[in-house]
Order: sequence, then structure tokens, then C-alpha cells
Amino acid sequence: MSTEQIYELAINGGRVIDPESGLDALRNLGISDGKIMAVTEASVQGREVIEATGQVVAPGFIDLHSHGQDVENYEMQVRDGVTTALELEVGVGDIDEWYGEREGNAAINFGAGVGHIPARMRVMNDPGVFLPTGDAAHRAATDDEITDIKGIVGRGLERGALAVGLGIDYTKAASRWEIVEIFRIASEYGASCHVHLRGKGHREPMSAIEALEEVVAATAITGAALHVVHIQSTGMRATERLLEMIAGAAEHGLDVTTECYPYTAGMTRIESALFDEGWQENYGIDYDSLQWPETGEFLNASTFAERRETGGWVIAHSTPPEAVRAAVISPLTIIATDGIMKDGKGHPRTSGTFSLVLGRYVRESNDLSLMDAIRKMTLMPARRLETRAPAFKSKGRIREGADADIAVFDPDVIIDTSTYEQPTLPPRGMTHVIVNGVPVVSEGKLNEGATPGKGIKA
Repeated sequence: MSTEQIYELAINGGRVIDPESGLDALRNLGISDGKIMAVTEASVQGREVIEATGQVVAPGFIDLHSHGQDVENYEMQVRDGVTTALELEVGVGDIDEWYGEREGNAAINFGAGVGHIPARMRVMNDPGVFLPTGDAAHRAATDDEITDIKGIVGRGLERGALAVGLGIDYTKAASRWEIVEIFRIASEYGASCHVHLRGKGHREPMSAIEALEEVVAATAITGAALHVVHIQSTGMRATERLLEMIAGAAEHGLDVTTECYPYTAGMTRIESALFDEGWQENYGIDYDSLQWPETGEFLNASTFAERRETGGWVIAHSTPPEAVRAAVISPLTIIATDGIMKDGKGHPRTSGTFSLVLGRYVRESNDLSLMDAIRKMTLMPARRLETRAPAFKSKGRIREGADADIAVFDPDVIIDTSTYEQPTLPPRGMTHVIVNGVPVVSEGKLNEGATPGKGIKA
């Protein structure tokens, strides 16, 4: 294709970073039909032109762990450079219905895995919202129920689910055998298992070390790939040991990957099994480390009991800063948000995860190179999924023929601004975000009504 061609969109003068090829140089991009058509030193003409001098042009970020799968969350995440958000940990029950609800309404690309949690909730008639609170959380499944749960998971995989989600900490009554059986179904379909480990921290029994052993064993037994979610908030003081275990498993031929988010607090449902009796010992925290995002207040015994009864999201300040840093800078970890925002209330990770890493860990502390940080946000998550879902072979890269999902940011400015009290504040320095060739963020502002996002299936 000649350089005289006029593309739909040209991005000129930017520092193009592509973690697959190692390219880090000034290049111009020509984009048409949702694809990158040219990556060149020659000048590029476009019907629309973005002047990116002094800015980094990177692949759009792929978030493997995003619960907030709606317009509010997509519009918040795209301002942080996210071009694809995926619900792979809890997953969903009905793949066709879930994708159908989002087609044509999404600012960014979306996708989901089929979930062990929603399957277990359906089979066991659990009354919980999103996470189980009844039998699915607290009762062992019968052999017949395990068969039914496997049937739902298998149907989801047949319908194109990207992966299998397991939140074993929320379904602690699930037997080890039940978990192995779910891994077995995933293996049959070449799907990775995205797992919230059964245990937490360093204290035995039910430590994160023991919990990681459980699912590494399931991988070895079944051949299913394993992806361990938010290793820093599950590992806590044991995080570096978990990373060492994952490295060892990979060195010995097992397909094991992991992810983290760069915050010392997590967020989950207060009515879930995570806050059953003994949670203070498990987390190593008390009521005053729990924050209610609706009001910003920290809880006490009385307000905890009230909130537990009514249900809702709660922020738990429980992860040591050194565990977060160890996870973020490890070459093993993908960056993912675990984010969800509802009516402007939630955790700042939904708005700021990727900009925080680029601003604080790359520019301010030099803990990561820009290339390594971008690799964690783009190529590594794409490679996690591309065997099962070949569409991801065209994402997470800047090269001719790749999907035109692109983040343009100022490396001297990029930083998160969201806080626990004001979680929706957008980052600074994310200037342009392109999804399937369509500008969704221009000059740092959301282009209202832009919905070029597409559903991605296996």
C-alpha cells in the first residue's frame, strides 16, 4: 500500500511501542476498516489526523478481570486506556444472553468466561446477588449437582466462552474433586481457568500457599491452563512465595500465569462467604479496615452487622504495600483491575489502574521500564487467551494487520487521580484512545455516543 494513500485515521509523530516486536521508535500509523494498515517512518495522510508528537502510541490495554460490564464502567475504563474489558473470574451463566445484551452498546470490546460460581448458584438455587450467600457458598455439591454444574460450564464453552472462572474462596464448600472436574471440562475445550484461590495470606491452614498448590495440582492432573487472579490481595504477606511457586510451575512445563492490581485495598460483597466467621483472622484486619464506598465511612461491629444483613460492596484495606510492589514489578504478572463501579460508587482501580502503573511505577520510581509495563497490559493478556480465542492474536500489538485498538498518552504526565473517596476521577495524560479504528477518547475527553466495541468469543 503506497504512502500516498489517504487512510480513515492517521496517527503521526508518536513514539510507537510494540512489545511483540520490541519496536520503540518514532513511527506514523495509517488506520482503515478498524485495522492498522501502515506502521511507517514515511508521512501518513488521513481523513482524520492525530498529532502524537511527544506522546507514546501503544496497543490498547486488555483488562482480563473487569466485573463492571456496562456503559458506566466501559466509559470509565476507556479513559484509562482500556480497549478490551473481560469478565473472566466470576464469569457468567448464559453466554448468549450476556453477549447479546452488550452488542452495539459498548465503548470498548468486551467478553466473558463461563463461571463455576453462577453455574453452582443456578444448580443449588442460591439467593445471592452476583456472589453466593446460600447453599452454593456453604454446602458440598452432590455427584448429580456436580454433573449439572459441569453441564452448564460445558454449554458455555460450546457457545464461545473465553475461559472458565472459579472463585473458590466464595464457594469454600466445593470439594477438591469438584474443582478438578471443572478444570477437566476447561481442558477439553482448551480454555484457561481464572481462579480466585481458596485460601489467603501466609497463615496455615488455608493459606494462599496451600490454595495455590490445590489449583496447580488440578492443572497438572487435567492439563487445563491456570491463571491466578489478583495475586497480591490473595497472597498478602505470602505474595513473593506465590510468585516463586508460579515461576517453578512454569519452569516445569505447566501453563500457569497470574495478574495483580496496584492497590493495597480490594473490594467485594459484604454478604459473601469471605466475611463468614473468622474473617478477621483470615485477613489479618478488623472492622476499622472496612470502608463503605456508598458513604466513605469505615465500619465498626455494629455497622458491619447492619451492612452484612442488607448486602453491598465493601472496600477491604488488607494488602501490605510491599506485596503490591512485588506483584506489580514481577515479570510474571499481567495488570488487571478487578474493577466495578455502580452509580459512581466503588474502588478507584476501575478508573486508574493502568495510569497508576505508568505514572508511579514507570516514571516516578523506575521500578518498571515503559516497554515492560505496556507488555503487562497488552501482549501478555492477549497471549493468555489467543490459543482459545484466536481473535486475540490481532490485539495487544502495533503492527500492520492488527486491530486498531490504541492508547495514546503523554509519558511525562500520565497519572491516576481517582481516590477511595472520589473513585470516578479520570487519569491525566491519556489523550486519545482508539477502539476498532474509532476515536472514543480525543484530547482526553470522552466522545459521547461512540460505541465501536465488539464482543470477542472463542
